[in-house]
This record gives sequence, structure tokens and C-alpha cells, in this order.
Amino acid sequence: MGFLSRLKEDIANARSHDPAARGNLEVAVVYSGLHAIWAHRLTHQMWQHEKLKTPARVLSQAARTLTGIEIHPGATIGRRFFIDHGMGVVIGETAEIGDDVMLYHGVTLGGRSLEQVKRHPTLHDGVVVGAGAKILGPVEIGQGSSVGANAVVVKDTPADSIATGIPATFRHRSPKEHQPAVDPAEYVDPAMWI
Repeated sequence: MGFLSRLKEDIANARSHDPAARGNLEVAVVYSGLHAIWAHRLTHQMWQHEKLKTPARVLSQAARTLTGIEIHPGATIGRRFFIDHGMGVVIGETAEIGDDVMLYHGVTLGGRSLEQVKRHPTLHDGVVVGAGAKILGPVEIGQGSSVGANAVVVKDTPADSIATGIPATFRHRSPKEHQPAVDPAEYVDPAMWI
């Protein structure tokens, strides 16, 4: 996918997730979550080359200063990723994020080890993580799952689950919860399960 096609996809994705979005230009200019993702795409490419790792870190820290969102250049992020009200989001070096994932503000995808191993979470396709949630360690959040606001997840969560609490426990979605909601805010807001 070309650069411009990816930008258009990102803008359309942001508009589909935020009913307050009034136009493509506004989204492109003022959405700090998109700016952080775009900066990450550049720094992630730089991170693949040993001589560019330090400049990649410098650029990622500049993006952090401008957006309030810290994404390590080593993190792997899929398509149509959206960060809503991103202030305070932290995504660690070995984090892996699938396609169609959404994070709210204050989310941490952090590590629990200082060893040079996979130490950050993996979020599979279609995961939604509520405001203030912490997902720590090399845990996996299964496809289509949601993590409630302020949850602290330290264990794997299977696909189509809802994780809430400190430490988080999960339950599988009921058949009713697989039906699209009439109100789009209910569909994407994990806080409704608290």
C-alpha cells in the first residue's frame, strides 16, 4: 500500500471511530493520535537499520513531546490502528499490535522484565483497550477482545473476551454482545463492561 493510500486509510479510520470528526483536513491537522502513528511508521522503518536506531529514538521522543504519546520505534503496529484522546499512551519496544486495534488515553502496553526478550503485550486484531488500562508483560489479548477502563492485565486473555478489574479477570462475550450496537459509542467503549 502506497504512502498516500495509507494516509487516506488512517484518516477514514479516525473518522469512523470519532463522531466528533468534522472533516479530513481537521483530522489530519489536529488528531495527535494520528500524528504519533505516522511518526511511528517512519521511526519503525528507521529502526530496521542499525545506524538509524539512535536517530529513530530521537525522532520518537520528539513525537512524544509533541503528541503526549510514546511509541517505541521497535513496536510492531498493524493497519487501521487508532488512538483516541491519546495523551499518556505508552507502547513498549516489543509490543505487537494487530489490525483494527483501538486504544483510549492513558493506556500502557508495558514490560515486566529488564531482559532482552519479548517483554511487552501482543494485541491481536480488533482489540479495544479502555482509558487508563495497563497491559503488562508478554501477554496476549485475543482477537476481538476488549479491556475495560483502568484494568490491569497480566495474564493472557482469549479471543472474544472482556477483561476487567485489578488484576483483570476475563469472561467470554455473550452472543448478544456480538451483535452490532445501535449506538456506536457502546460498540467501542470498554467502560460499559465495568
